[in-house]
Order: sequence, then structure tokens, then C-alpha cells
Amino acid sequence: MNGLNTKRVFITGAASGIGRATARRFYSEGSELVLIDMPSLKESELESEFPERMTYIQANVTNSEDIKKIEAQMNQGVDVLINNAGITRDATLHKMTDEQFDSVIDVNLKAVWKLSQIATKIMKDNAKPGVVLNAASVVAHYGNFGQSNYVATKAAVIGMTKTMAKELGKYAIRVNAVAPGFIGTDMVRKMPEKVIEMMEGKAPLKRIGEPEEIGAAYAFLASDDARFITGTCLNVDGGLVLG
Repeated sequence: MNGLNTKRVFITGAASGIGRATARRFYSEGSELVLIDMPSLKESELESEFPERMTYIQANVTNSEDIKKIEAQMNQGVDVLINNAGITRDATLHKMTDEQFDSVIDVNLKAVWKLSQIATKIMKDNAKPGVVLNAASVVAHYGNFGQSNYVATKAAVIGMTKTMAKELGKYAIRVNAVAPGFIGTDMVRKMPEKVIEMMEGKAPLKRIGEPEEIGAAYAFLASDDARFITGTCLNVDGGLVLG
């Protein structure tokens, strides 16, 4: 896509699932990757799959010392930040613990805010256009049983995205969100067939999405083809939010 071969792209939660598929897409476009994930046996896999133009940072995005490692890499250049990392700790309202609530807030919301703050300050100080892309979810639009913590973070991410877009537009920094629907990650593919069929039946397109389709949405929004798009949330859900 237009302009991606000149970009240095940071992706959190990059070792698997949507993050890994997104890394593949940007790598195929010629981008330089900085991939961030928790300590993982998949580091050697990533080095094999991305033998050049790739730096891997083992980091917990809620840990202040690990954030400093990411910031040090950003100081060497950052054009695109994709806040993809996220967790779930599901429970109904009366059964959810403080730890379950706080851990999801820390990863899905506070880390998005903190890394965006760092990256956009560097972009602004260098007087260089930049892009921040945040992982939302279709559940932000209609809620989801047993996910009051997760839904709260994804709704907040959409609001924060719009606010950051308003604040940073004058610096030529664009901020957008992507809201996936049911996506066929390895974890989802291992679910019972009846559950997958239920997911497929809810969307007008009658299928679940592929991680590569979310990666394609991120690539478009990061590219120069989307240079007049900011403050939006792109639903990539097969029409799920249409009800």
C-alpha cells in the first residue's frame, strides 16, 4: 500500500493471532517492524519469519521498566503504533474480582494511553507525521455478557481515539481504531463447532473473519491512502453490529 515501505511500525501483542497477521501484512509491504509481546517461546519463530527489518522486544505493556525499553526503540524512530495487545478476564458483574477488572483496564486501556502518549510526543517533537491505531471491538457498541471490564475498555478506547485525533491533528498525527468482530484466531478455531456456527450465524456475511482481514484494515489506515481519515472506528465484523 501507498507509503508503507517507508514506515517504522510498532505492534503490541505481535507474537500471535491478529498481531502476528498484522506483522505479516506490514512486512510484506516493506515496513520495518518492532514487535512487542510478553516473553514467549515464539521469539525464534518471529526471527525466522521476519529475518530482516524486525526487532523483537519482550515486554509487558503494563510494566514501567518494559515501557522504557519500548520508548528507547521509539526514540530511534516511530511512524506507526498499533496498540493491539489485549486480554480478557471474564466474569459476570457480581462474580468479577477487583484483580480481574484492574488487569483488563491496565492492559487494554492504560497501556494504550501510555504508549500513545510516548509515541506521539516523539512524532510531534520530530515534526514528522505519524499514525496511531487502537484495537477496539464490536462489543463496545452493544455490550457482551460477562465482559463488563473488557467492554468498558473497548468503549473507552473508541472515545480516547476520537479525543487524541482532535488533539493531535494539528501535528499531522492521525489516530483511528479498528473494531473486529468474531475472528478466526487459533484460540477461536479450537472452540466447539457449534460455537463457531453460532458466531457465523450472527453476521450478515455468515462467516467469521480472518486475522489477515484485520491486518489489512490496519495497513489501509496506516497507509497514505487513508491520509484524510482520523478519529474514526472501522468495524471489521461482517456486518455484526447491524444486528
